[in-house]
Amino acid sequence: MEYYYLCHLMQYQRNNLTAEQLIELYKQLLFPRMIEEKMLLLLRQGKISKWFSGIGQEAIAVGTTMALDADEWIMPMHRNLGVFTSRKMPLEKLFKQWQGSKDGYSKGRERSFHFGNAAHHICGMISHLGPQMAIGDGIALAHKLNKDKKISISFCGDGGTSEGDFHEALNVAAVWGLPTIFIIENNGYGLSTPTKEQFICEHLADRGIGYGMKAVTIDGNNILEVYNTIKELREYCITEQKPVLLECITFRMRGHEEASGVKYVPKELFEEWSKKDPLSNYENYLLENKIITTADIESIRTAFKQTIDESVAAGFEAAPIVPNIAEELNDVYAPHEFVLQNPTGTLQEKKLINAISDALDECMQKFPDLVLMGQDIAEYGGAFKVTEGFVEKFGKDRVRNTPLCESAIVGSALGLSLMNKKSMMEMQFADFVTVGFNQIINNLAKMHYRWGQKADVVVRMPTGGGVGAGPFHSQCNEAWFTKTPGLKVVYPSNPHDAKGLLISSFEDPNPILFFEHKALYRSVSGMVPDGYYNIPIGKAAWAAQGYDISIITYGAGVHWALAYAAQHPEISIGILDLRTLLPLDYDAIKEAVQKTGKVLLLHEDTLIGGLGGEISAWITEHCFSDLDAPIIRCASLDTPVPFAIPLEEQFSAKSRMGECVERLMRY
Repeated sequence: MEYYYLCHLMQYQRNNLTAEQLIELYKQLLFPRMIEEKMLLLLRQGKISKWFSGIGQEAIAVGTTMALDADEWIMPMHRNLGVFTSRKMPLEKLFKQWQGSKDGYSKGRERSFHFGNAAHHICGMISHLGPQMAIGDGIALAHKLNKDKKISISFCGDGGTSEGDFHEALNVAAVWGLPTIFIIENNGYGLSTPTKEQFICEHLADRGIGYGMKAVTIDGNNILEVYNTIKELREYCITEQKPVLLECITFRMRGHEEASGVKYVPKELFEEWSKKDPLSNYENYLLENKIITTADIESIRTAFKQTIDESVAAGFEAAPIVPNIAEELNDVYAPHEFVLQNPTGTLQEKKLINAISDALDECMQKFPDLVLMGQDIAEYGGAFKVTEGFVEKFGKDRVRNTPLCESAIVGSALGLSLMNKKSMMEMQFADFVTVGFNQIINNLAKMHYRWGQKADVVVRMPTGGGVGAGPFHSQCNEAWFTKTPGLKVVYPSNPHDAKGLLISSFEDPNPILFFEHKALYRSVSGMVPDGYYNIPIGKAAWAAQGYDISIITYGAGVHWALAYAAQHPEISIGILDLRTLLPLDYDAIKEAVQKTGKVLLLHEDTLIGGLGGEISAWITEHCFSDLDAPIIRCASLDTPVPFAIPLEEQFSAKSRMGECVERLMRY
């Protein structure tokens, strides 16, 4: 790519900015530069371990932040120190964050700029880069719903524009008309790969045109051009209720991070871009126009140096971290005090699908900020008609059809949570969660542990086989998520529990994956109370009492076990319905072992990596003396789910359950 701004001198347009405003922009531009120079010195002295330098790119972060209201959310990246300093985050605490101190913003759990702070309206990044942009969508959606005159801003590097999350976020923002700005910091390299090997369009901003959004390219080293452009685009987003893609041309004067070096960059590029330094050029402009004096500059620098030195010294004096297991475990989930709401309504027989629909209806009334999102969930009512009639009752603002952008919608849900709105995303099939996996595993699950921010999101997951739907509409993938700290995984087996547990899922401020077995939607009925009631997450329930063997199961497995027990009255079978898979109810599991001494672990998921293996290990470790026989696992074959019904029946754990019970009874 040709850096076309190199062919002329930097031009500054003052517009209506006062001298005080111009000087304040200078201060905010100088401060991160001086901090970085100090950090690089400390790095050479071996006093800090790592640094991602933004030298040469400061104008983008500073100009953007200064052009926004203080309560407008920013999703920054590695090289956006100017965002944090312009938002007046205390340098002493920032330094403690960079050093991994307990007194930083993440209690020593995150590195450099992988953190956020709600008080300063900054959302912490993850290493996967692109997912930040969908969070900006969700925040902008909240502003749109609230009719706020506000926007959100997300940063992305040139390399990140090739990721699917970038394109999904742009598409959702354009389709929904969201007031958000996506900023591409085009510094010429994705680590060492030059932009000419990443894209062939003339400008990266051109990618926005294909999504029907305003696309702008500016000189990212010109602080006034950045500031004035953001001001102008902010008004456009608010007035037109549309997004913008803004490309800022700049250059990274250091390595991707200091350890990577810069040998891959032609020397002449450094010579050319040093002439475009955002700080020295702006400083000269202020001096030439007699807006500031050399004495003023010296005074500002002296004050900043003192602040930096004092903050760094205080940071080095921070006490070493003393690991505390209880604290680490307690911070995985956002605090939530469950308050039991017993059912008071009239009992009616309902199918599982109707109970789920009732729960959604109750929660839409209980939580007026709750937003439902998913493919075809509005007028069509969803693939399984769970939300049929909802759009007429609650409106399209709250019941939203989505593009096929699972990752962006999960990210948008997280953005809504940052704005204190509850949200639900319906995966059309649980199988499709693979394309939203990163957002769930790395953003939703880790958010609270990393920097104390709740992720108040429910993801509904129509799951399971038995309907001849083949390998991409029948997978049981709940075990993928039960090993991810920070998530809660709920899997009811009957209508009564489904309604109560789904209501509890919306009450809980933590990210919850709510599994619903498709084959049970209309085949299972039960007595369900009208009205609002809840059931505690993390508590199992006995589906049947027995003293010969205990079957520990969930979902469809509960009904297989109940049917088998009814056909074999000669065997007294206790059936424990787990209901919640993360966190597990270990007290109930221990009780099941102690009641009979013989345990069958039954699930529809495949054997290897299934939840049964984890439960079996826990029982062996904690309840070995209570066992009268080896633990037996009954699971589906370790193959993909086949399409033909005879093959699927052979695949299913159900076909081997009787044999497993007989084996257990022989001991």
